[in-house]
Amino acid sequence: MALQPSLSPLVVIGAPNAPHTLDIFLDYVCPFSAKLAHAIETVLKPQLGPGGPYEGKVKVVLRLHPQPWHSASTLVHESALAVLRASPENFWAYSLALFKNQGEYFDIPTSTLSPLQIRANLAALAATVIPAEAVEKVKDLLALKGTPNGGNAVTDDLKYNIKFSRQNGIHVSPTVLWDGLVANEISSGWGQEQWGEFLKAKVQV
Repeated sequence: MALQPSLSPLVVIGAPNAPHTLDIFLDYVCPFSAKLAHAIETVLKPQLGPGGPYEGKVKVVLRLHPQPWHSASTLVHESALAVLRASPENFWAYSLALFKNQGEYFDIPTSTLSPLQIRANLAALAATVIPAEAVEKVKDLLALKGTPNGGNAVTDDLKYNIKFSRQNGIHVSPTVLWDGLVANEISSGWGQEQWGEFLKAKVQV
């Protein structure tokens, strides 16, 4: 499926021109999304990445899908988009850090924090993954603009991801598309065996 060029690091596995596409819609504060992210790293990456049996045949596109009923979700996704721009080579590593630490951004832990405090905590988490000079750029990207309701430097990127989900009728996280069509059979609980069977049946090149 289409991807805005500036967001090309959302292709987290495989070459952008790979013939098959797994679009995986995840929310950083969704526990089921965290399970699927773990599978992307431990199951799909070895099969689709360098040296894997499906190298060059399938790409994985991470589609950011913030769920508004998780109160901090927008802020968490903004931080990921800021890292994508400031340190694109570390975007997936930061995504994994967000999933690993997602409990810190659930509703109750963030209920007594201001948005500025949450953004500061996210920048501190980013500092464990990206270079120091990139951390300062992340902070700048997340700083609110001068207008009262203008958002920040990654607001347009966030809008792009949300509009993409909406126009494609994506509701729940996680949701996975294979070559543009929803693959309802895919579960966040899938392991090596299930993914292996799926790829064997689906990859046609």
